[in-house]
Amino acid sequence: MNEPIVARHWLAIAAPKAAPALATSTVLILGRIWNANGAEHSTGNAALMVVLAAGAATAGAFASAGRAGDPVIAGTAFASSGALALAGVAGYSDGMSLPLLLWAIATAVAYGLAARYWRTDRRDTIAHHRHLEARRTEHGHVERVEALRAGAQIEVAREGAAYAEALAQALTARAALPGFDPAELTKAGLPELPTVAITRED
Repeated sequence: MNEPIVARHWLAIAAPKAAPALATSTVLILGRIWNANGAEHSTGNAALMVVLAAGAATAGAFASAGRAGDPVIAGTAFASSGALALAGVAGYSDGMSLPLLLWAIATAVAYGLAARYWRTDRRDTIAHHRHLEARRTEHGHVERVEALRAGAQIEVAREGAAYAEALAQALTARAALPGFDPAELTKAGLPELPTVAITRED
């Protein structure tokens, strides 16, 4: 039941916390690269990004509708819609103020959604650890009870063996007394002794 303790590297702990900022920053950087390569004030490129963002948002709405809605697909679709909108604005705008404002809003929203997931994951992890600890405690208690029971059985067997040895020695010593006759004891009303094969050497 003893599980090995694995220490996680600090990068493995910090990577999920930095993922939302890295994702939105990557989209902003790619949008500005696209802006520098001819997307600035390009109506066709802007229209394409609007259509793609609207399509992703519509897919997210359909994925989240009804009882059979899939939250993973819906979340992915809405995240894609936001990323496309941010990339479109970053590619179309001539300045950095509007793209940076949208980047800050998108990063805040991403962290807000991620924080909810992190809380749920933390609750599940704590519940799992508590369940394992309860099972470990229960198994430890059962093992202690079984160890006590086995020890008691060993002690009883040891006492029984000592009693049997003492009884055998007493019977041997009594049989060695002069004039000992088991039949006379039986006639006197004493309980009959168990038949014991005693060999005497003269």
